[in-house]
This record gives sequence, C-alpha cells and structure tokens, in this order.
Amino acid sequence: MRPGRPESREHEYIRHGTQCLTANFEVATGAIVAPTVESTRTEDDFAAHVGKTIATDAGAGWIFVADNLTTHASETLVILVAAMLGTPEPTLGQKGKSGILQSVRTRQAFLADPTHRIRFVYVPKHTSWLNQVEIWFSVLSRRLLKRGNFRSTDDLREQTLAFINYHNRVHAKPYRWTYTGKMAA
Repeated sequence: MRPGRPESREHEYIRHGTQCLTANFEVATGAIVAPTVESTRTEDDFAAHVGKTIATDAGAGWIFVADNLTTHASETLVILVAAMLGTPEPTLGQKGKSGILQSVRTRQAFLADPTHRIRFVYVPKHTSWLNQVEIWFSVLSRRLLKRGNFRSTDDLREQTLAFINYHNRVHAKPYRWTYTGKMAA
C-alpha cells in the first residue's frame, strides 16, 4: 500500500471457503434475530431457518420481508408454514401440477396471505434497498468482512456470530428512513 494507491490482496491470499448468513432484522429494535450461518443456502436451509426464527416466539405473528429468490417461496417453506398454521397438507396440491404448490406464483400468494399469522412480503425486483436487512448486511461487510482475516470457515462463522452478538448489545437501533419521496432532477 502507498499513498494514493488502494489496498489490494497479496498474491499469497488463499480462500478457505465461504459461509451463508441468513438473518432477520427486527425493524422495531434493530437487532438481528436467530441468525443462521451455514455452508449452503438451499430451500431446506431457508425453511429450517424460518422454523428456528418462529420458534423464538411460537405464538407471535411474523412478517418476513424477502426478495424473489426461489428458496423464499419453496415447496419446503410452504409445507412448513402450512403446518404451523394448521393447514392440512393434502389441500396444498402438488408441485408443478395443482393447488398452492403448483408454481412460485401460487406459493408466494399463499405465503403472502395477509390473514395468516406467519406471512411473507416480497419486495419488487431490483429494490433490495427496501429490505432493511440488506442495509445491515452492508454494515456487516464494512465492519467485519471487508478487511477480515479468517483462518477457516469455522472461524468465519464464529466471528460473524460474535459480531452479531456485539451489534445486538451495543449498536442495535431502528433505522431512520430519510428518503422524502422527491424525484431526482
């Protein structure tokens, strides 16, 4: 590094693997709730994460804000939410053929039903800035990941969870939106 020249990685840099963070941003407090750090992000992983999150307060109403990733409207997730809502599984239909499970659109409609105690709100494409957890991910990236040094995926997982615990204790607060709705000229 020299003045006027940005930092770069050394040629000896070795990538030891990755981890997938699935997190919930509680808008009322600014805390991260029930984070999951794993090596994959399959539909089973996401459904298990949602189940773990709901288990933190099983009787509460839950609204999850999500993007349009297909794992956020998967067959596994619909079956999990339906079971928690007491919807009989035979009424769900069959993936690709009929009923609620037929397509991503029908699964999203079921998961977004405003009468459900557990529901999802899907932000439009290219509007990740509307999802406050995405804003928090940028904080995580700047404060931990950008110049982080992790010896293994286990170390990355531990440091990520430690950062989340620190954030929840020290920095958690609701975000203040400053957008006024005026169009740029």
